[in-house]
Amino acid sequence: MERNDRRTRWFHAAVYLTVLVLLATGWWLIAGNEGTPSPLATLFGTPDTTLHRGVGWVLAVLILIGVVLGRKGVRTFVAESLRWRPGDARWLARWPRAVFTGRFAHHDGHFDPGQRLLNVLMVVGLAVLVGTGLGLVLLHGGPVFAVLDRVHRWATYVVTPLIAGHVLVASGVLPGYRGVWRSMHLGGRLDPEVARRLWPAWAERENRDRSPG
Repeated sequence: MERNDRRTRWFHAAVYLTVLVLLATGWWLIAGNEGTPSPLATLFGTPDTTLHRGVGWVLAVLILIGVVLGRKGVRTFVAESLRWRPGDARWLARWPRAVFTGRFAHHDGHFDPGQRLLNVLMVVGLAVLVGTGLGLVLLHGGPVFAVLDRVHRWATYVVTPLIAGHVLVASGVLPGYRGVWRSMHLGGRLDPEVARRLWPAWAERENRDRSPG
């Protein structure tokens, strides 16, 4: 079963890599190691501050390209992420146990309720990081710079565990999420059993659409 198209996977991978580089260099700088090159800075032969700013610009451009060229996909993503369904609270209540048992409550969305919540928090967090980051690059000191720097740091504290949780789930190492790695990173092919376990209504619609007659 096809879960994501090729362009979406490439865009997701590009954003993934830039965000991971930004987190790595950002935390290196937050830890007070500005005078000592990180392994990434050594690899690229540039200071961490320069690498962090450069990759930040890359992420901003990627987001702009994604919004402009993928307007339809963005609308779908936003609509699906913000849609609340009556059974979502029940799904979320069962989620901690289902992570290990694989017995998730039924949902009828393209994203499960946990994904929708993560989508909203991640988009808001990344928007704050990119916006404050651009402000820090364009400004050179002053009270506004100090406020932006503080907000940028706190947004980093919030976004980091969200990214870590996303990576953990997407890796497929948790029993309930075994098989999702292939759908996200290995060609987008998804085992029907995994689809029925994680996205039951979507899997049913796919099967109906593929059925002859």
